[in-house]
Amino acid sequence: MKAAYIRQRLKPWILPLAMLFGALFHSAIDAMQWMVPYLIFVMLFITFCRVKPSELRPSGMIWSLLAVQLIGSAVLFFALRPIGLPLAQAAFICVLCPTATAAPVVTGMLGGSIAKVATYSIASNLVVALTAPFLFILAGAADTGQTFFEEFSAIALHVAPLILLPLISAFILYYVWRPAHDAVDRCQGVSFYIWAVSLLLVVGKSVSFVLSEPADAIPEMIAIALLSALLCILQFVAGRRIGARYGDRISAAQGLGQKNTVLAIWLTLTYLNPIASIGPAAYVLWQNSINSAQLYYKMKKTTQAR
Repeated sequence: MKAAYIRQRLKPWILPLAMLFGALFHSAIDAMQWMVPYLIFVMLFITFCRVKPSELRPSGMIWSLLAVQLIGSAVLFFALRPIGLPLAQAAFICVLCPTATAAPVVTGMLGGSIAKVATYSIASNLVVALTAPFLFILAGAADTGQTFFEEFSAIALHVAPLILLPLISAFILYYVWRPAHDAVDRCQGVSFYIWAVSLLLVVGKSVSFVLSEPADAIPEMIAIALLSALLCILQFVAGRRIGARYGDRISAAQGLGQKNTVLAIWLTLTYLNPIASIGPAAYVLWQNSINSAQLYYKMKKTTQAR
């Protein structure tokens, strides 16, 4: 009982500590960047095992959240493109990015519907898997001198399997070996700690990149970080307002506001202007500050009610 209490108290601090260690030891963890896609795969697989295929019933709330994610990211990109490409790409990825794999865990701790957030997580990941190749080229993916079809195929072959294969694997396991599927379902908390390790790695990569940039890029990076703070707040607020229409503010807010920043940073560093990765990297700080505050007030409220 005491160990469980200690884990509960430490959990809000694990992600900030992961970011801190990633920043401090960025040069030492560069050699481990190859692990990130595999960690993302495992995180998504564990999360997708939480939802049974029969539970995948898109609701009005999910369609509304998907509209914000897809349409909002495109609108923001074209609105900010005249100001600067990195700024526009940062806004684009901060909104398009799917729900964090740890979102169902945090949602459950806050009293929301784990099943709804897990279902939206699958839907939002599917949207990214199916639209990212086209949207990334539209958003100015790095010019490789290839044709549109060649660039589209290259991005699709990297992004789609990373997101779709965990989903397919989870559903195959559900139908072929149900006890194993249920065992993975009971280990949802593991994805939180895998996320922390992944976060350490991608933050380290981002910090290494930032430190290699010239001093005259600092104002642009600060602007991107501040923009990600605004977008983080707006998405949590928009999620709560959408959720209010369907009687579930917490689930909608976490689904839209809490992002898979590990995936976002990796995608940005791989396909977009690396400076734009400051957006999702800073988003890590903003969303975890909001989550830490929410968990603190939730625990405080629960303690006072006893």
